[in-house]
Amino acid sequence: MKQKKNRLWELISKRKIRQQLYLIYFIAIFFPLAALGSFLLGNTGQLLTNYHEDLLESDNLRVKTILFEITTQIYNISEEISFEDSLQEILVSEKRREPGSPAYSYTTIDDYISTHAEIEDIIVYTDNPFAAEYMHFEKAGEEVEMQEWYQKAVGQAGAFWIPMEKTDKYGNSYWNLALVRKIPVIDSEYQAVLVIQISDNYLQTRIHSNEYRIMVSADNQKVFYNSQRTGYGKAPNVYIDYEDDYYQYLGAVWEEADKLFTAISTLHLYQTDSKIYITTMSETAYQDINKIIITCLGILLVAIAVPALVIHFFTTYFTRRVDVLREEMKKASKENYDTSVTYGGEDELAEAFADLQVMVQKIKEKDAKMYQAKLSEQQLLNEQQVMEMKMLASQINPHFLYNTLESIRMKALTSGNKEVANSIKLLGKSMRYVLENTGTSLVTLKKEINYMETYLQIQKIRFGDRINYRITLPEDLNADDYMLLPLLLQPIVENAIIHGLEQIEEGLVEIAVEEPTEDTLKIVISDNGCGMSEAELETLQIRMAQKTLDRTGSIGLCNINQRIRLCYGESYGMKIDSTPGKGTRITVKLPVKYS
Repeated sequence: MKQKKNRLWELISKRKIRQQLYLIYFIAIFFPLAALGSFLLGNTGQLLTNYHEDLLESDNLRVKTILFEITTQIYNISEEISFEDSLQEILVSEKRREPGSPAYSYTTIDDYISTHAEIEDIIVYTDNPFAAEYMHFEKAGEEVEMQEWYQKAVGQAGAFWIPMEKTDKYGNSYWNLALVRKIPVIDSEYQAVLVIQISDNYLQTRIHSNEYRIMVSADNQKVFYNSQRTGYGKAPNVYIDYEDDYYQYLGAVWEEADKLFTAISTLHLYQTDSKIYITTMSETAYQDINKIIITCLGILLVAIAVPALVIHFFTTYFTRRVDVLREEMKKASKENYDTSVTYGGEDELAEAFADLQVMVQKIKEKDAKMYQAKLSEQQLLNEQQVMEMKMLASQINPHFLYNTLESIRMKALTSGNKEVANSIKLLGKSMRYVLENTGTSLVTLKKEINYMETYLQIQKIRFGDRINYRITLPEDLNADDYMLLPLLLQPIVENAIIHGLEQIEEGLVEIAVEEPTEDTLKIVISDNGCGMSEAELETLQIRMAQKTLDRTGSIGLCNINQRIRLCYGESYGMKIDSTPGKGTRITVKLPVKYS
């Protein structure tokens, strides 16, 4: 035993670590799991096969029991009918039906049909022309006498069963299992044959199965019952040994490309030499077995593959750590201390790598200090630039400009020039609004509208009656409650004045604030100017769709649209509608921002 252990250890230790781990995996995991899994798969397959065999045989026995019960009852009924006295009177009668005669009120066959749902029809074939006048009696003419079943019936005393085809008045064919027997007519030269047909609908109700396909045939003749209607009146599509009086089969049957689990059994019918063959087929049994086997096989493969992957990744990880340690030691020996390697674990390899990490960390700390010094230098430079900007901004103090314009306005009033004073006042208000809101993120709608009114007043002073304007707001709208970007509307109005009203004698610019919805505020700027052609409008819309600001020119419509989208999102912006000769209408869509 000790020698075997030494040999095994020698076999393992002489290989590299990767090979050692793989060898241990095959010895300890792969081979035991493969052997155990193969046994379990085979046993599971056999258990599932036995389970489906039991179910199939049970259903086959169910059908056999039902058919035996029905055929036995039909045979007993045929016995009662065949030897009934009133029937004998009809069969030997030599005169036509007459009211009052005992046979005139014969109702036995009607009673059986009405009280037994399993009976499709009862017919008595006779060569007595007088008896054929009664209900359920038919004349055994030349066509009937030529039938094989009729000749067999009159030639033997016992009853037998056959599949019988029946055609209705529309020409449709039906197949039923029928009992045929000769009725002994006492003291008469006439012959009679009794035929009792079993109802196919009744069989469907009693023996139909949602899980299995059922097919029943009589002797070596055609099928009289099939779960698939197309199989009626055809030869069975499975092999049956008719020479074997008690033929049985349990196993697979191929139907084209489908493999069906099939049970076939033989039923000897009561008091007759007839046999019927009951075939029960499962279309899903083999599929269900294969699914479970495949599932079990998948679990087995996972159980084998997962340890294999673990061993593989661990081996790769371990050998990589060894390679990293060797590589870093080579770099350190060449005075190359630039390393970003992280060496995990707390084993001996990690301890051997610790001193190298300390040295690398010190080098990194020195680099970090140098980087921090550069950041401090850049921060000082940025602060210096900010101070310079503030110094430049202080040169254009809004209060200084406003106070200077106010002094000029007072001098104009003193001189009696009210128009100049009013112009300076409007210009001062405009400049004050612009300077105070430069760099401001939001202003109230009221302030923006007031500024636009000041701007339009200045333009009216400039252009006279050529420029007219109208500003409308909803009556119940409080403009102080809504916020928007400052200086948003002025470039749009300026564009309307410069481009839209350039060739108009009496221009009109209208600013209309629509009733805000729950989340949208719309402001419409329209003019009655010259408008734009379709080509001009399309070019403008293409430029507006671009996502870059034009930093080289003035703040035009495209920049205003991009400013809105950058601030509020792609669902907001401007919509332009223009008609040549009628004017332009720009709708500014903004989100509702409350103050």
